Parts: sequence; structure tokens; C-alpha cells
Amino acid sequence: MVKFDVEGSQNVEVSEKIPCEKSLVRQLEIMEEYTAVHKKFSGASKERREVECLKVIFPQMFRTIEKQDLFAGRLDFLPIGFGTVTSIGGVGHYCVFNKLRKFQEEIKKQGEIYYDRVENLYQYWLEHDLKTQYCREVLTETTIGRFIDVEYPLIATARLSGMMLDYPKLLENGVGGLKRIISEKLTGTPDNEFYKASLECLELVTVSADALREQAQKQIEELKETDSKRKQELWRIKEGLEKIREDKPSTFHEALQLFWLYALLAGVINYGRLDDFLGPYLAADLDSGRMTEQEAYAYIKSLWTMIENRRTTVNGRVIVGGKGRKHPKEADRFLHIAMKVCKDCRYVEPQFTLRLTQDTTEEIWKEALDALGAGATYPTLYNDEVNVPAVAYGMRVSEETAKRYVPFGCTEFVLWGQSTGTPNICINLLKLLNIYMNEGIDPMDGKYKLGEVSPKKLEEIQSFEEFYDGYKEVLDYYMDLSVQAQYRSYGVMNEQVSFLFTSILMDDCIERGKALLDGGVRYLGGTCETYGNINASDSLWAIKHLVFDTKRYTLREIEEAVLADYCGYEDIRKACLNCDKYGNDLETADGMANSLYEYVSKGIRNRGIEIGMQYFLIVISNNSLNTEWGIRTSASPDGRLSGVYMNPANNPQGGADKNGPTAMLNSLTTFDAKYHAGSVQNIKFEKSMFNKNKALIEAMFKAYFEKGGCHLMVTVVDKGALEDAMIHPEKYPDLIVRVAGYSAVFIHLDRSVQEELLSRSLYGEAGV
Repeated sequence: MVKFDVEGSQNVEVSEKIPCEKSLVRQLEIMEEYTAVHKKFSGASKERREVECLKVIFPQMFRTIEKQDLFAGRLDFLPIGFGTVTSIGGVGHYCVFNKLRKFQEEIKKQGEIYYDRVENLYQYWLEHDLKTQYCREVLTETTIGRFIDVEYPLIATARLSGMMLDYPKLLENGVGGLKRIISEKLTGTPDNEFYKASLECLELVTVSADALREQAQKQIEELKETDSKRKQELWRIKEGLEKIREDKPSTFHEALQLFWLYALLAGVINYGRLDDFLGPYLAADLDSGRMTEQEAYAYIKSLWTMIENRRTTVNGRVIVGGKGRKHPKEADRFLHIAMKVCKDCRYVEPQFTLRLTQDTTEEIWKEALDALGAGATYPTLYNDEVNVPAVAYGMRVSEETAKRYVPFGCTEFVLWGQSTGTPNICINLLKLLNIYMNEGIDPMDGKYKLGEVSPKKLEEIQSFEEFYDGYKEVLDYYMDLSVQAQYRSYGVMNEQVSFLFTSILMDDCIERGKALLDGGVRYLGGTCETYGNINASDSLWAIKHLVFDTKRYTLREIEEAVLADYCGYEDIRKACLNCDKYGNDLETADGMANSLYEYVSKGIRNRGIEIGMQYFLIVISNNSLNTEWGIRTSASPDGRLSGVYMNPANNPQGGADKNGPTAMLNSLTTFDAKYHAGSVQNIKFEKSMFNKNKALIEAMFKAYFEKGGCHLMVTVVDKGALEDAMIHPEKYPDLIVRVAGYSAVFIHLDRSVQEELLSRSLYGEAGV
């Protein structure tokens, strides 16, 4: 059995979590109770075991309603419990071992007996944590590592990220309506465990609403008579919870409350097209006079605060605008208020996302640019004119269905209410190139990592085509591993859990009477994150140009130089750096980047279809893993030194783009979007330049989108601010930057990530 570190980091965490409000002893008691129930129902169906464990968590894991909350619902998370993602809690029946160890050290201060009780839990979950079971089965000594173990060229995990639920189904039927629908189904199949457990999950919604209602009532009773405003807010919370415990909502407050409560219970951390889902309730309240614009602003700001307080770092997607909305006029009323909240709050989360079309109004464009110019880093911009037909092709659905696409996390696409798309695999394309050139041995640790592949010696290779074909053989081997690991992650999860709350609001689980990974979900999809794409393609171009076109160096000379980290080979490094680079609108480098992109993206997609998925698509993503993986990736033929960050997502290596923002954006349009399920495109401007030239910026962005650009993430900062923040972090507590597929407070980032951000071109007056 492969050894791996169960206490290693399992996801990117930049935002500091809010501490659990329960005492350490109470936390331990809950974890022990959960573990006891998990043991007790070991022989029961997975559905029964899941719902009984959920009854341990809910409603007791709800936190106190805070004085600024306009609706109810905050959750604590423990090192042991149930979930869908690693950003909060864990996956399925989980144990986050590093956090349990930290908890163990803290509670030990209250007595040695507590240390032993935690140790008993630790030992039990070593055998029962879902992700650990997956790792034992799938990881290998040299080719597949645990997410995130950057010694490996490929890392894998089991998780159910990015689930975007069918909230209209919830809002239109209410909890009671869903219970009736499932009860009717159960009548026809009385032994269906999925239906029986789903009904009990819906009862947990009611029970949780009642618990929060009682909490609101208690706070009302404890308030002073003079605090009439807060009493009124709590009365509204209490009455809203009373309504939505069974009935469908009638007002914006009730709809917001029901949506939020269910999202918490389901463990999802991306929220979908809230403008279209909640807009009709908002518009009706505004038109009837039940709510003022100021109150609507306060509610949406409260939602923003609730999402921020979950602190998932790379999630929290709220999407507005775009094609396929059922209620565009009402949705735009939500959009306009949300845009103001986004600009004013400047939170790291939610990841506020604007889908654009040719019909997007100038008013919306202005609001978006104003928010970006204020330094919000939001909204992120997605081009529906490109993405809708691309999703239709990539996911093999109609264009009408493709209008349901929504980005989650760092940028991965799913179809809300209809598909899975979790990225459980990441591949380092540059590390693989370096290993291939070193005859299968990773220069960083001296281990052979090509499995059954035996690459040719460099001296035997006579042409660039032969060299490239050898690299493709390596890629083929790793693409085979990736699709098998992704597909097996679904299998392992399905053997253990049903993700009941999620399944209830996903087509076609109720209709089929099956959980989403058990054949219930309409479209079983997945994604594979790729890293080092541009470093790899720039390296390929350097090799082609320097070795085979100009014959300036041999392959062996290039390899000797990179193995020496260019020490003593400065002339070769200079020549490598001077080769054409992606990001400058050059057919040479951009063409090579596209060649590599299409080989990998088509290879992944075809393998997904062959294994039985609706789609399996690459995502050209970035979540600081380009920096972490770069630290353990050797020097490369593009001139990059060993241990240096790799290029961020689909962008050029930091500083490689020399020809200005238009040229860089032109390079970003090189890749055909129909072969991927999201591609992070970042651009950074000086604040004074951006805000003085918004008309020019808008024209530039529109030209980029018309040329085929699919997406943009924009950072606007003062010149010199990032450099000064590294020296005087205390002066910049709220300086937000776009890292890649997520935003973060700059001073909270690791220094290596800060340095990668600084390396990216900052476009000012002279660069436009």
C-alpha cells in the first residue's frame, strides 16, 4: 500500500476561518456522537447511515444569529462530520486529520483524558474517512499523488465541488411540496432507500428552521424595549422561518431565507444565478411597497456578508446576467443592486460573476467597470457569445441547455441543476516535459515517474516532430491515469454516500429514485485542471527554434543547461528567454501553445466519453498551485529557473508579455473554448490609468470578446502598492487582488504567491 500523509493540506486556504463558537469539550462530544452513529449504522444502507449522521449535525451545528444578520443561518464545522467539499469540512463522512491533531493539542490542555478520546477518533477515521479510502486505492508510488502533494506530476482527490442546485424547484414547491412529490414516488416503490432518506432530510430543513426560529424568539425576548429596529428585524426572521419550514416563499426575505438554509444543509458553497432565482421576489416586493431599495440593498449586503463569513477562499460564486434567464427584467433589478453591494463591500467572497452578451446594456458595463476600478476585483466577466456554443459542444448538450452553464470555484463550468463537474485531477504539464527530457527521471527528487513509458535518449531524436511525439506519449499515459482516477473518485464516493440534500435538487434524481452519483444525475461530467501549460509550450517552441530550426544547440546541451539550473550556461538561458513567448500576439509561440492545448484538451475529452461520462474537460485554472507546484518543478527550456512559479492559468509567464495589453488579450483568444470547461484569464491595470480611460478599457474588452475571448478577471491597483504592501503590510489590510480563479487580501498570501503576482505585467498609460 502506498504511503501518504493523511495530515497534508487538502485544499487552498487563504481566508482565516471564524472559530467554532462551541466549547472544545462540546465539540468533542459532537464528534464522538457522530462517530458512534456512523459505527451503529455500518450495516445499514448508505442512505440510512447518511441521514442518521446528518441528524447528529443538524440543527446543533448552527451558530448564533448575529446582530447584523437580516436572515438566519450560520454553521460551525468540526474536524469530523459530513460534507461535499474540502473547503468547509470535508467529503462524505470525513475526518480532516491535520485539524483533528490541532484540536487534540488544544483540548489536551484541559486534561490528558481528552487527548486519548481524540486519539480514539483519529484511529477510527483512519479506516473510514472517505478521501483516505480513495487515496489508498488510487495513489501510486511515483505517478499519482494526494491532492496537494507537489512532488507528483498528477494529483488526485475525491470531492463533489461546484454543485449548483435547482433552487427554483425548491422555491416553487417549498419543503412541503418536495415532500409530497417524493412521497408520491415512494408510494410506487416503497422500499426505495433514497426516497425514504430524502424525506427525512427534508424534515431536517423543517427542524432546522424551527431551531433558528426559537433562537430568534429568544433574542427578541432578551432585547431592550428601546431596540425596536432590531426587534423588527428578528420578528421578520422569525416569521420567515415559520413560513418556509413547510410552505413555499411569498416574499424576497422568505425566498432568500429558504435558499440560504437549504444551501447550508446541502454543504454547497457556490450559489448560481441568484438574479434569476431571487429577482422575481425582489421585484414583487419593491413594486408592492413591501420593501424599499434601501432595504433590498441591506438584504443583499447581508447575503454578501454571510457568504464571506464562510471563507471558502476559492468559491462563493454568485452569477448574474447572460443568456437563458427566465426573468431577465426582474433579474436585472437584483443585478443592479448587487453591483452596488459588490463595489461598496469589496469582499473577497462572494465571487461575483457577470455573464455578458451582445445585448448587455451600457449601464451594466459602466457598473461593472466602476466596481473593478474601485479595486473590488469583481465582477469577473464571462462571454456568453463564446461560452454557450462552446459548452454545447464540449458537454454534448443543446445550446438551450448550455445556457445553464455557470462557473464555480476557480472557473470550472457546470450546468446548474443538471451536471457534476468537480475537478478531482490536476496535471503538471511542465513537470512532465522536464521528466520526459530527463529520460523519465524527475530532476527534483531523482525518481522515475513515467511508469511503463520508456522515452528515447535525446541523442536518438532526429526531428522536432519526433521529440514532440515522445512528449505526447508521456501525456497519453498520464491522461489515461487521469480519467481512471476521476471516474474512480465517483465510484468510491457513491459506494459510501448519496449526498442526499444535493441529490434532491439535481435532475433527474427524484425522477429516477437514485442519488446523483448512483445514476441519478442527468449529466455525469468532470474536469481536469492543467498547470504549466504555457511554460511547457514556450519550452517546446524554444526547443524547436534553438535545436531544430537554427541548430544553435543540441537537445543534450539544452538538457544539461536546465539540469544545472542554467548555472554556467547563462548564454543558453539568455537564448531561451529571447525566444518568442506566448502573450505577445506571435503566431510562433501562440501556435505552439494552441497545438499543446488541443492535444491535451481533446485527449482528456475523448477519454472521458470513452469511459462513460457525459463530458470530461480540461480547465486551465490557477489557485496558487502554479506557485506551489513550481517550487517543486525543475528549470525548463523556456528560461524559467528551478523552483520558480509557473505561469498562471492561460496567462503568459510573469513578465513575458512585452507588447502591451491588446497583444496579450489577442494571445488569450488563441484557444478554441469548445475544448475546455473554463480558462482563467487575468489582466492587471494601474488604478489611475484604468479609471481615467474606462471608455478605452471597455472598447478593448469588447474587442477581445468579439475576437473570441471567453473570460476576464481584472485586478486594478495603485502603482507600487503591491511592492509597498510586502514591506509595510500593516498599511494595506484591505488590498484585494485577483490571484487567479479567486481573490484574496494581498497581505494574507504566502510570499511566494505575492512574488508571482508582482511578476505579472501591470498595464499603465504607457502600455496601452
